[in-house]
This record gives sequence, C-alpha cells and structure tokens, in this order.
Amino acid sequence: MRKQEFLAWLRRCLAGLPQGDIEERVSFYSEMIDDRMEEGCSEEDAIRQIGSVDEVAAQIVADVLLAERAEETATPKRRLKAWEIVLLALGSPVWLSLLIAAFAVVLSLYISLWAVIVSLWAAFGALIGCALGGVVAGIGFVCGGHSLAGVAMLAAGMVCAGFSIFTFYGCRAATEGAVLLTKKMSLWIKNCFVKKEEA
Repeated sequence: MRKQEFLAWLRRCLAGLPQGDIEERVSFYSEMIDDRMEEGCSEEDAIRQIGSVDEVAAQIVADVLLAERAEETATPKRRLKAWEIVLLALGSPVWLSLLIAAFAVVLSLYISLWAVIVSLWAAFGALIGCALGGVVAGIGFVCGGHSLAGVAMLAAGMVCAGFSIFTFYGCRAATEGAVLLTKKMSLWIKNCFVKKEEA
C-alpha cells in the first residue's frame, strides 16, 4: 500500500470524528511515514511497520473518545447554587467528621487484614526455623551421645517441616485472597467517584 492510499483510507475510517481531529491524526501519520522513509525504509515497509489502517483507526477513535470522556468527567455537570454552598459549609462539621471516621474504619479494616496475612507468614517462618533447628539439634544430640533426645529432636523437626508445607499453601491462598479483595475494593471505590458511561 502506498502512502496516499493509506492516508485516504485512514481519512475515510475516521469520517465520524471532528474534522480538526481527523486532520491532526492524518498529518501525524503522514509525518511518521516520512520519518521512517528518511531512516531508509521503503514506503511499503514504513506503512507495514505502522500497522493496518483498521487497527490505527480503531486506536485513534478509542483515544479521542477517552479524551472526550475525561473532559466530560472533569467538567462539572452543573454549578452549585448559593444555598447549596451555604448548607455544605454549615454542615461540614458533621459530614466531614463522619467522612473522616468512615475513612478511618475502612483503613483500620484494611490494615487488620494485612496484619493477619503478615502474622500467617510469620508463623510459616517460625515453623521453618523450628524444623531447621530441630534437625540441627537432633544431629548434634545424636553425635553427642544422646541418641534418644536426638531422635526426638529430629522427629520434632520433621513434624514442623510437614506443618510448614501446609502453612505455606494456606498463607499463599490467604495472600491471593487479600490481593483480590484489595483490587475489588479499589475498583468499587473508583466506581463510586467515576460514573460509568451510559450505553
């Protein structure tokens, strides 16, 4: 495909957008093709590196729609009236303190959740330490002539090693659950402040 064909096809694919956006994007891709040709690419290779017209047009439309949506959400739908501002100011001691309290409760629950996760991993680390200590102490007792105590220490070390395996899988599952819960909570909070685009 030649440069002029690419640009003409791109212009047709972007026909629903504002004329200024179309001209800006077509000019951008024209310069991009020229730059690649100056670097030594043939016209066809430069266009092939950019991608198909449909993919480029889809990306441009998505970018333009995203920019329009961001602009709509950034600008308020309506201005507050004077009496609404007065009520907000007068009620701020109540609603602001409630908002801070709600934030503190949510934050404390979040910290408590991760404190439980850290405690589980600490228990796992303690079991690993007990397993290693039991094996080393058992070998030391056996070598020191206290075979009965050495065997008991080795057995305790093996039991701790077995428990540590189960604890590892439990800790990993709990951590994955906490991460998933954190993601869902953050999406919920984001959706509370950013309205979904109505179909």
